[in-house]
Amino acid sequence: MMRYILALAAIGLSVPTNAVVPPKSERGRSGADCRTAESGPAVRVNVLGLKDRRGKLILELYPENDSDFLQSDKILIAAGKPFRRVPMTTPNMGPVTMCVRAPGPGNYALVLLHDRDDNGKFGLSGDGVGFANNPKLGFRKPQAKVAGLVVGSGVRSISIVMNYRQGFGVGPIKGQAAEGQP
Repeated sequence: MMRYILALAAIGLSVPTNAVVPPKSERGRSGADCRTAESGPAVRVNVLGLKDRRGKLILELYPENDSDFLQSDKILIAAGKPFRRVPMTTPNMGPVTMCVRAPGPGNYALVLLHDRDDNGKFGLSGDGVGFANNPKLGFRKPQAKVAGLVVGSGVRSISIVMNYRQGFGVGPIKGQAAEGQP
């Protein structure tokens, strides 16, 4: 409990008092959505292996370093670091593709969340997660380099296989990743 309180205090102290941080629903949204006939820099993601079609999908782009990867959006934005978020209601049927614009060419880390209950929080017991390069997952986040990719001046296309908790592990739903659909 004490560590949790100290972590919250450290987060509060690391955000500059003069930083303008938008409301949670708008964080990372500015410049994140791809436009029709987007020329880049951007990443188009083909989503594979969804457990079901409930809730919302959230694609997030982070700096490719361990200290910033999966860091609080509030801290990243206040520090002026690259962070983009694209939410989308999970489509009822058909292939699922998402696209996020990068602030410029460079190295980034990418995560895709399946917030199945649409509560705005990631829950390991029910929600799904996937990363660029589809690393094998345990109960820790992968290193930023493992979930990293190089974004050039154009649109880069990748596929992300979703992972869900299954018994004592986390992994793709058997048989769905290859097909791409539940």
